[in-house]
Amino acid sequence: MSFFLSVILLFTWVETSNEYNGFDWVVFLGTRIWFFWSIVLLSVLGILAAYTTMLVVLGFLLCWEKNELYLHWYHKIMVLIVIMLCSFLMWILLTFWRERWLTIGLSLKVFAPYIHLSSISAMVLLSWPVAFYLIHLEGEARMRRYQNTSSERRRNKWCNMLTKLRVLQVVIGLPFLLILLCLYVVPFGTYSPCVQEKDKLAPKPNFFGHRGAAMLGPENTIMSFEKAVEHGADGLESDVQISLDEVPFLMHDYDLRRTTNILEVMPNASDKHSSFFYWNFLSTLNAGKWFADSRIKPFFNMKPLSKADRERARNQKIPKLSELLEIARKANKLVIFDLNSPPRSHPARSSYIRLVVRVILDSKIEQHLIIWLPGSDRDYVRRKAPGFQHIGRLFTIEQLTKEKITRINVDYKNLFHNGLKEYKAANITINVYLVNEPWLFSLVWCSSIHSVTTDNLEVLKQINHPYYFMTPNFYMFMWIFLDILSAVFIVAIFYSIWLRESQSEKILQGITSYTETPSVRSLHEEVLRVEETPGV
Repeated sequence: MSFFLSVILLFTWVETSNEYNGFDWVVFLGTRIWFFWSIVLLSVLGILAAYTTMLVVLGFLLCWEKNELYLHWYHKIMVLIVIMLCSFLMWILLTFWRERWLTIGLSLKVFAPYIHLSSISAMVLLSWPVAFYLIHLEGEARMRRYQNTSSERRRNKWCNMLTKLRVLQVVIGLPFLLILLCLYVVPFGTYSPCVQEKDKLAPKPNFFGHRGAAMLGPENTIMSFEKAVEHGADGLESDVQISLDEVPFLMHDYDLRRTTNILEVMPNASDKHSSFFYWNFLSTLNAGKWFADSRIKPFFNMKPLSKADRERARNQKIPKLSELLEIARKANKLVIFDLNSPPRSHPARSSYIRLVVRVILDSKIEQHLIIWLPGSDRDYVRRKAPGFQHIGRLFTIEQLTKEKITRINVDYKNLFHNGLKEYKAANITINVYLVNEPWLFSLVWCSSIHSVTTDNLEVLKQINHPYYFMTPNFYMFMWIFLDILSAVFIVAIFYSIWLRESQSEKILQGITSYTETPSVRSLHEEVLRVEETPGV
């Protein structure tokens, strides 16, 4: 139980690596300490899985050698701790992070052909101990039948033993055979988007730099957006807040702790919502030292900064929305942003949509470069800025049609499990977020999705062909080839072990026939008769 729980959790956490940064951010909100909590959890689960695997292998080897498995009290306590800890973590995942299980299903879509082919190879390796055990049981059953005597009591005892041996053979051999047969035919019931003809592969998705290029510069700063433009982003994504004097500025979090030096400048007000500060104060905060000087970077796998980039990052400030629009206008890049509604007591609570629209129009950026995501006051926005491209979320086709929206911006986990085919059939342009891992980007590409929002712009931009891609003919060839090859190997393994066991059995029967002369057999039967006599 501890082995299976630890391995399942480890597999789950490895496959959800695309979500590590989000997990670290959620833990930061609770602890106010930025750290790679995701990597800590990965290390703990790896240690637990290695420990329980070692115990299982050791126990298997001891049983194989017909030794008793005496588990030390230390290991018993540790196994109980592993079970309780893994059960607790599993409960947390099922209760608070249930949607992350969807990522597991997506990873299986990508890796399904490779898991299938690898499983067939694994069954060939597993066939050796299975064959050895089954043929050994069969040989033992034949030996017991050969050594049977006329004693009724002895015969009943041996019959019971033969029944147990047959049951063991069925318990071990039948599941092995069923699993093997399922693997031989499993492609008939599986589907992987990355198994398709080359000429049907869609163009490479476009890129929106998430808060700029968040692995190359401090998020939501001028440096980050300029890095995104340098690395070929097709669009820039950001988050907009409204200051107390009604200046739209770029900030993701509701407070300023994580990405500015507010704790040094005004620690007593660090919990305050960022919208309750005046722009004159916000513009003085440093928004890059946390990225350049901190030993713990925002992303575990980001490359070290050059000396020049580090110095540049140290001097970044919080930018206005108008500064982002200026960069996008000059580079002719699309802009999409989450517009956060100000708190209730904020003076721009009821007018923030019109305020932002006015700032956009004053920037002189071409209207078709604005992808308008906020859902409030769309009629007003269409009247004032008819050139904006309106984009929705995970709406129904009927709702999108009613609101005249032909683009959606959705979480990749929800999209793949809620109507991807329907959106594509309705010619809806799809952008998914947040895609950082190459395998997930490959799945998006193979699924003919139009664009992604990513932190990992530098790496994904260099991918020129989907990972794990194969044509149906190649997959069929590998499937049939491995099926035939594995069947030949398994039959050969069973035959060689059966041949060796038969030779050993003949030798043993010869020795038994030589030693058990008629007088010895008569003496043996007499002993059994005396043993069965009451009182003796």
